[in-house]
Amino acid sequence: MPAMTGARAIAVAQTIPVRGDVDANVTRHLRLADVAAEEHAQVLVFPELSLTGYELDLGADLAFSEKDARLAPLAEAASSSSLILIVGAPVRIGSRLHIGAFIVLPDGTTELYTKHHLGAFPAGASCDGIVPAAEATFFQPGDRSPLVRLGDHVAAVAVCADTGRPSHPQAAADRGATSYLAGMFVIPSGFERETATLEASAARHAMTVAFANYGGPSGGLATAGRSTIWSGKGERLARLEATGAGVAVAVEDRAGWRTRTVML
Repeated sequence: MPAMTGARAIAVAQTIPVRGDVDANVTRHLRLADVAAEEHAQVLVFPELSLTGYELDLGADLAFSEKDARLAPLAEAASSSSLILIVGAPVRIGSRLHIGAFIVLPDGTTELYTKHHLGAFPAGASCDGIVPAAEATFFQPGDRSPLVRLGDHVAAVAVCADTGRPSHPQAAADRGATSYLAGMFVIPSGFERETATLEASAARHAMTVAFANYGGPSGGLATAGRSTIWSGKGERLARLEATGAGVAVAVEDRAGWRTRTVML
């Protein structure tokens, strides 16, 4: 494992989305961001498509632009709290529609990750696999993958099915990432499989892994909740409950890790 170079403070947000209501979901994001800021988090990771819910049929109508004005309240919160927010939304780039993760930075800039892998798993195995062709029907795979700076550390972003491809966390580690920030939507039948994969990636690549999931149903599907953070040894540091909204925070310094979970 590489030597530790400074502290990290990583948080995951577990949300209950309102179908297609971006304004309501932004308000809920801001409340969770306030909780993370009170715990002195550096970054807060939200689930896949957190600003709209996992509502694939609404993606085209609700699609964000890269400089979308609807991100403004989140940008203000990031700036005022010195907190990086990673939020999920459908995003249109030219004629292509992607599942995106906006990286909202405290300096007022926004970067964009686009989900690389769509519908990657067999039926029942994961959030995407429950209807394998559904995401590809509405969205196209992307290739944007900006890194996130957390002080002296580097973090990589992932969205749901990306985490199940061994090449994805491997590429993150090869680029120097010591944290892997995954916004996901995992259903109950896929929870054990998905979290085992994330835990293994943490240990294999010596990366702290953050998994943000919904705390309530979306897109007609139940959710497993239990958003989790693992250390780079694969040890579970913090986990939220199966239902409900909340924030889990893991703070590292030279004395080790301390954690806090808050359910709203």
